[in-house]
Amino acid sequence: MSRSRCLLQVGGITVNVIVLDHPRLRSEKKFNEIANTPLCSCLMGGYAAAALEQGGMDVRLIDDAIPGSTFQESVKKIVAGKSDLLCVNAVYFWEQTERLFEFFVTLKDNGFSGHINLFGFLPSLVYVDILKEVTAVDSIAVGEFEHSLVELAVTLEKKEKLADIPGLAVRLQKGEISFQPRPPEKMPNVFAFPQRLALDSTVTIQASRGCYNRCSFCLVPAFDGHGGGWRGRSPENIFSEMEQLVARGACDFYFADPNFIGPGKRGKERTLALLQLIRPLHITFGMETRPNDLDDEIMEALVGAGMTSLLLGIESGSENILRLIKKSSTAGTAERAIRLCRNHGIEPEIGFLMFVSEATLGDLRSNLLFLKNNCLLDRLDRTANLLCHRQIVLAGTSGYDFYEKQDYLVKSGVFGFEGEVQFRDPKTHWVAELMIFACLTILRNMSDTDSPIFWQKNSSPILQVANQFLVNLFISLLEEAEQKTSPLDLATKKKEILSQISKILLAS
Repeated sequence: MSRSRCLLQVGGITVNVIVLDHPRLRSEKKFNEIANTPLCSCLMGGYAAAALEQGGMDVRLIDDAIPGSTFQESVKKIVAGKSDLLCVNAVYFWEQTERLFEFFVTLKDNGFSGHINLFGFLPSLVYVDILKEVTAVDSIAVGEFEHSLVELAVTLEKKEKLADIPGLAVRLQKGEISFQPRPPEKMPNVFAFPQRLALDSTVTIQASRGCYNRCSFCLVPAFDGHGGGWRGRSPENIFSEMEQLVARGACDFYFADPNFIGPGKRGKERTLALLQLIRPLHITFGMETRPNDLDDEIMEALVGAGMTSLLLGIESGSENILRLIKKSSTAGTAERAIRLCRNHGIEPEIGFLMFVSEATLGDLRSNLLFLKNNCLLDRLDRTANLLCHRQIVLAGTSGYDFYEKQDYLVKSGVFGFEGEVQFRDPKTHWVAELMIFACLTILRNMSDTDSPIFWQKNSSPILQVANQFLVNLFISLLEEAEQKTSPLDLATKKKEILSQISKILLAS
């Protein structure tokens, strides 16, 4: 038995631990972006609390990631809790993230004397910068964190050297950062099921960890690192957790796996075995996967077991862009996957990067043609998203490293976690700026209950009018960029677009 597995069975430790999912503040600039952290991070607090409890600690999980929670409330709860160790699932939330690190300083100023540890995607990928700049943070569990957190708690109890713990980054007395990597657990079955304070109407669950591909924009390979790859829980282990959740009232699930099915024949066989087990539960579920993992057999089994929603990571209709972002898939494969889903009664949602820094106007035309040919621009909420998503470049990804080496990257955000990359083609930049402006204006109105295009008014004819406006605008902007040496300046064009949107809304 490995040392890491032995540690999960340590008992008799009296360390008092708080695990915190901290408040998230809404970004005014990037309210529609979902690329700040992978979906699986929503389960990390629960997994951390479960691992520490299994390791013999006295653990309290605080979920302040719910809407309306404030950092002031979190300070009061944590100071009152008088814990020896605070473990925080630290999540990047765009321009507001600095508030999180101010929160740690405030905790210390308000008398919290325990050890502050961070885990999750953000701290794992910029751990050196955090430890150098934020003295209130004592350690960071880098990458997969469960074993490292248990060892941290045990070591704090024994008052031994933290620098000896694999996977844990700590600041030494002279300011140097000590870190030795810990390979990800090859058998995720060893982890306790995550703690859950309450069940949402849709219960998030994770059936596997990692991914077998290495797309240049994705945080998952960087987080796993050191030989992680795709690692699936056994069908029996997943079923056992789902069965317990069904007994608590769960009936709808969403698999937060970066890639639900997994690689090749082995991944397919495991998925089919899982679906056979969960079919008698009579639940519904959603999932995400790559287009190349689908075939008739797997689709029939997925739908038969209760799948009602599916996100396909397609990313582009341009073969040139697919190669650049290392997608290891083709537009043709994506088209076949879309047809396959529809043949089995599933309308897929699409992960798509309309604007990538290297994109030419020709690439934008390829994207538009792909979306039109596959009937993906007929619903306003989907159209407004597909026509405006821009590549996000975050620290740790191979894209971030590439652009930094090419001197195309301007670091922004706390600790330079976010990188801004300029478009190579100024005309592509012009189209992107205007389409993103138009789509975000529409999306803001869709979230306004008083707006005629509020998203719940799905039968309103004005929704289709607004939808067609966005499609036509994209076409006209492309044509103007192609035909004119100097298209209208952005400010003038934005006023024109805003006027057109206002007329549509007023006409209702």
